[in-house]
Amino acid sequence: MARFLSAAPSYHLDLGRCFGGLVYPITFHPTEAAALYERASTMPSETDLRSVILTGDRTTGPLHLGHYVGSLRNRVALQYQHKQYLLLADTQALTDNAHDPEKVRRNVMEVTLHYLGVGIDPTISTICVQSALPALAELTMLYLNFVTVARLERNPTIKDEIQARGFGRDIPAGFLCYPVGQAADITGFKATIVPVGEDQAPLIEQTNEIVRRLNRQTSKSVLPEARALIPAIGRLPGVDGKAKMSKSQGNAILLSASDEEIKEAVNQMYTDPDHLRISDPGRVEGNVVFTYLDAFDEDREAIAELKAHYRRGGLGDMVLKRRLISVLQTLLAPIRERRLTLAQDRDYLMDVLQTGARIGREITEATKEEVMDALGTFRLDLRS
Repeated sequence: MARFLSAAPSYHLDLGRCFGGLVYPITFHPTEAAALYERASTMPSETDLRSVILTGDRTTGPLHLGHYVGSLRNRVALQYQHKQYLLLADTQALTDNAHDPEKVRRNVMEVTLHYLGVGIDPTISTICVQSALPALAELTMLYLNFVTVARLERNPTIKDEIQARGFGRDIPAGFLCYPVGQAADITGFKATIVPVGEDQAPLIEQTNEIVRRLNRQTSKSVLPEARALIPAIGRLPGVDGKAKMSKSQGNAILLSASDEEIKEAVNQMYTDPDHLRISDPGRVEGNVVFTYLDAFDEDREAIAELKAHYRRGGLGDMVLKRRLISVLQTLLAPIRERRLTLAQDRDYLMDVLQTGARIGREITEATKEEVMDALGTFRLDLRS
């Protein structure tokens, strides 16, 4: 399969996108996205152009650099070559936040602002609030008949997340079944490409199992299967060196972070604990500062030289941290400014979400009708 967006100069973009009458310059080169994807088998081919992509985020808190490097910057590139739907998964967020629905509600707008701030264009990518699409809940209920509890419990992603949350056997039923809800999300939009982290790939396979079983049951190709699009850069570690950046763990740099907050976070980053003196040779592997420079610094030659210098000794950690501070401040300043500007226009934000809900509802309702027709469910015409 061809490498995604490889050797295609026509894909280079340097555009000014218009958001609600406010024009913000966006410079983004989608060909760079090819380097972010790990395996050719997971990359869209030329025949996938204008395929349907579904992706999104749970509305449980503001987004951070881990979200940006893992998905957001790729979405900006993908939206110009594919039909992309972004789901604000507030219903799914309740599966482990039912005790705090206000947090979920509040962060619908927060995540929307981050989407627009990084360069998602709502006239190209459709932003939908999950709870505004009732067909997804109906599809979830239908699909629950095509999967067993045992299969859900064997899902590696679910097993890991249950352990991480310490549920034991007190697992909320909604949480155990959320892969079925994700299957409804994906198939509701008839998405064929789903960008996910490698740890989420089992959820795509679970979706395809449901699709295959339903298609066999109806003897029709009602729903398409989807392919996972897995980025080469996995989870960005937290500033404390832990495997996952998380706001709840206090080791994240938010997309809304101020210059001072960025500086403070970088200065706390772990480097090489054995690099006690500037003259000491240092380790690059596992060095959080170098991990971030690899993810965000576009000057690859300079980074390679810094790594060589660090390994042989004579390069201080603060030199690296000052460079990273500058890189991140330059990256986040325009995102932060766009977000602050857009936050002042609530009417525009509501219009984006209402428009997305109308589009999303039309698509998902049509899919639900197709599924119900194929299953031969009893129907009443309530229009008269």
